[in-house]
Amino acid sequence: MNTFFLSAFYVLLALPVFSFNRFEITDTIKPIDSTFLRWMEPIEIKAVRANRSYPFTTSYISKRSIEKNNLGQDIPFLLSQIPGVVANSDAGNGIGYTGIRIRGTDASRINFTLNGISYNDAESQGVFLVNLPDFLSSVSDIQVQRGVGTSSNGPGAFGATINLFTNEVQDTAYAQLSNSIGSFRTLKNTVKFGTGLMKNQFTVDGRLSSIQSDGYVDRAKSRLQSFYISAASLRQNSSLRFNIFSGDEKTYQAWYGVSEEQLKTNRRFNSAGTEKPGNPYENETDNYTQTHYQLFYNKRINTNWNFSSAVFATTGKGYYEQYKAEAAFKNYGIAPPIINGTPIENTDLIRQLWLDNIYKGTNASIQYTSANREIVAGGGISQYDGQHMGKIIWANIGIENGKKWYDLDADKSEQHVFVKWLESMGKFKFFGDLQIRNVNYALGGFRNNPSLLIDQSWFFVNPKWGIRYTNGRTTAFASFAAANKEPNRDDFEAGTKELPKAEQLSDWELGIEQSSNSVRLNATLYYMRYRNQLVLTGKVNDVGAYTRTNVQRSYRMGLELEATVNLSSQWSIYNNLTLSNNRIIDHTEFWDDYDAGGQQSLFLPSAPLSFSPAVTSSNTIVYKPIKNSELKLSTRYVSRQFMDNTGRKDRSLDPFFVQDLQWNHTIQPKRLKSLELILQMNNIWNALYAPNGYTYSYFYSGELIRNNFYYPMAERNFMAGISINL
Repeated sequence: MNTFFLSAFYVLLALPVFSFNRFEITDTIKPIDSTFLRWMEPIEIKAVRANRSYPFTTSYISKRSIEKNNLGQDIPFLLSQIPGVVANSDAGNGIGYTGIRIRGTDASRINFTLNGISYNDAESQGVFLVNLPDFLSSVSDIQVQRGVGTSSNGPGAFGATINLFTNEVQDTAYAQLSNSIGSFRTLKNTVKFGTGLMKNQFTVDGRLSSIQSDGYVDRAKSRLQSFYISAASLRQNSSLRFNIFSGDEKTYQAWYGVSEEQLKTNRRFNSAGTEKPGNPYENETDNYTQTHYQLFYNKRINTNWNFSSAVFATTGKGYYEQYKAEAAFKNYGIAPPIINGTPIENTDLIRQLWLDNIYKGTNASIQYTSANREIVAGGGISQYDGQHMGKIIWANIGIENGKKWYDLDADKSEQHVFVKWLESMGKFKFFGDLQIRNVNYALGGFRNNPSLLIDQSWFFVNPKWGIRYTNGRTTAFASFAAANKEPNRDDFEAGTKELPKAEQLSDWELGIEQSSNSVRLNATLYYMRYRNQLVLTGKVNDVGAYTRTNVQRSYRMGLELEATVNLSSQWSIYNNLTLSNNRIIDHTEFWDDYDAGGQQSLFLPSAPLSFSPAVTSSNTIVYKPIKNSELKLSTRYVSRQFMDNTGRKDRSLDPFFVQDLQWNHTIQPKRLKSLELILQMNNIWNALYAPNGYTYSYFYSGELIRNNFYYPMAERNFMAGISINL
């Protein structure tokens, strides 16, 4: 048992003792009724979640649905049946580094929160779920708002808002052992427990998890560990809860994809580590530990007023290690050594690129609720302090072990306030939302340009409004939402002469839903108009780097259709279909010209946005042959995706059609609450597909050369799981 698991084990032991003894009850405590428990569960995130009466497009995934599908794959694959979602995986089997796009927008434009606290990386604004292995085992439910949605904490939502909620109150004691095994030597082990309500006031929940997999791609190994602890003191009108959860990951790099030729001949090839002569370097790995601390206080002031607050801190530290062959001394700020009178320009070396950061802050909100009105006002402040550092741990010649060649700081601060108002008038509900956000970002240089200093501030005003109409089982809504988003860290490597601008989005949505006892039909029409959207164009900036460039005009327009049909007590069907048109107006693409020097360009009056398929659909058929047994066939289709913004077929990802089959059966033996069995076959028709990739082109010897790289997904593979509930 390594140090990480020993630490987690001691926390598991200590927290129950702390909870039982530190809060020893000396007075009479009023019983906690069921109404209080229902009030307690959602209040900590009411400020950032969309009320079902709000005029926005939302999807919910229940705890039971999570449990049925949690065999070790990461969160994007659980969400893959939601309209407009495309999930991908570097390792090819959904474990390790994974990614998600919703309505064509990547994770850096998706607002991701854990119990209402922002999870997006402060600098890249990306979402690195590999740092939270098996977090799904602690999640009670998930809400996904597509489009801008209602105001939240953290960066602006340009594609969706995803909120994961863990602070469920369990009033009875429980214990669970879950294990799953599958293809590519995949193994997941999870232990969960909860004390229930002790002395009618205290509760403690905990989890230990381990996931390991060799991955579908060669050497794409993952060794992931995590723990989760939540302790709460619950009174009739208030609560105090403390969460600590942590993930530790060691993942062999599979970031480079496979070339077009390799995709045909050896689609599992991994170029990482192959710069080392002979066998690939065995420790070409990413190593990172991330720990979250969350403290929540909630107070029900009276029947109309509620108050909630949170204090949080997230620490992260780790590095990725690389073997670099023939590395130039000048790139590491080192004068070439002279051996036998001859300068030596290059050497083989092993380097580590380190991150050491902390993200901390506080959020608070107050809520007023009456029969016809709901008002929520809140805000928060946060501070990110990050250190970027490079070490050379070995070199063939000329560099001492442990040489540090850069040490750079980054600081980012944010303050935001918002107010939401929902007013009911008969069959209509009117909604207004105003968020004000102030951001400052200071960068103390870049690895390849340490003297480039950036200090930028933004002041954003994000209004939202809408109306929802309800008449019996028919509902309809219309809404408008504006969002603004600051550039990412890498965007600033453009230099001081060409600073990136903030992105702006205006999102109009219309929706209608019709339901009956056995059928629910839903349609959403959206138009998302961007100004200054940042996209890759191939342009080289004034410091010689390929970074994203602001494009003046672009848009996403689409129709989302959903249908849920319960044919009988045994059969049910869920379908969704998204049709969209996603384009850049007046776009210029660039590529390097190695013949004449400089760059060539091509002007396109209209071009499709990259990684924005025109058609996505999913279908789930559920059959329950006997009590407590369920068969599920899941289907996903994604049309062609272009890897750049030219719309050229020779720089695109082929459409794909994939089906998975799952059998779930629950047994209730004596002395156990239940025993659940899951068998799953993924990609049952052995489709050869790649949902993600990248491309670049250059002009050489009189012709335009393209280079396409792909991240292939696994062929037919299997998973099996068993959960014992005590």
